[in-house]
Amino acid sequence: MDKRAYSELRLEELRIFHALLKERSITRTAVLMDTTQPAISKVLRHLREQFGDPLFVRNNNAMQPTARALDIAGKLDHLLRAADELRAAADSFDPARSDRRFSLLLTDVGMIRFLPELTSRLAAIAPGVNLRAIPLDARQFEQKLEAGEADLAIGVFPKAAARLRRQRLYFDNYVSVVRKRHPRRRALQSRSGFLAERHILVTASESGHAAHGNAEHAIMAEIPTENIRLRVPSFVAGAVVAAESDEIVTLPAHLAKRIAGPLGLIAFRPPIVLPRIEISQYWHERYHRDAAHRWIRSLTFELFSSNASQD
Repeated sequence: MDKRAYSELRLEELRIFHALLKERSITRTAVLMDTTQPAISKVLRHLREQFGDPLFVRNNNAMQPTARALDIAGKLDHLLRAADELRAAADSFDPARSDRRFSLLLTDVGMIRFLPELTSRLAAIAPGVNLRAIPLDARQFEQKLEAGEADLAIGVFPKAAARLRRQRLYFDNYVSVVRKRHPRRRALQSRSGFLAERHILVTASESGHAAHGNAEHAIMAEIPTENIRLRVPSFVAGAVVAAESDEIVTLPAHLAKRIAGPLGLIAFRPPIVLPRIEISQYWHERYHRDAAHRWIRSLTFELFSSNASQD
């Protein structure tokens, strides 16, 4: 068989050939393949041209395979079985049996927000699956998704390239926190009292909370410069300092809800206008149809979408 013939063989034609070998009848093969007799006859003519052999000869009312057809039959079984396995591998993912590792790009806030619940759910439904958290650098996250170094990025990426896929999970707000025994706790919820207090400012950074820049600018526009006593690039660090001082720090609400109790903090709505935070998951088009990838995306959406994340 020449190279041209090989290039013109289609998998569907080989499936029909396989059915003809089993059925020895164009009529029964047409019924089995849910098509017409003329369509089967046309495929058979094409197969004969490609293989340079009649493949079947008439013996009374039956079709008998030629020696060439019988020689092909064994190889054809293996080929079609391999094709079926490839298709099954592409179309299915069994989390209960998988030992796959998923890599997630997250800020420190994202690690605290998402990993406890996600890890707990995986232990229940996919005990062999494990996670790797990768510190987020907003300057490189697109490349990591494209290269497959990370499966998902979860957070706020307003400058994400249009070629990335995204799915909104929920909106978050900002709250302010202070230690429970703050001496002026009641006065803090008034605008004048809030602005007069000492503050910790969490600063935006391309290697972490890049999207926090709008909130940072809004806070700086309201709080007198002399009342900003500490600037840190970490929400968690800011909260720890606030727990051991009389400073106020302003955090995403979901983070505050998780850490306020253990740190002895109380949360309140700041009396200044701050932007909402849109939390989404992002992935690259290359992995959009991968069965395992679809599963982990659906799981994060199930756990953290707005319908599942009501306060």
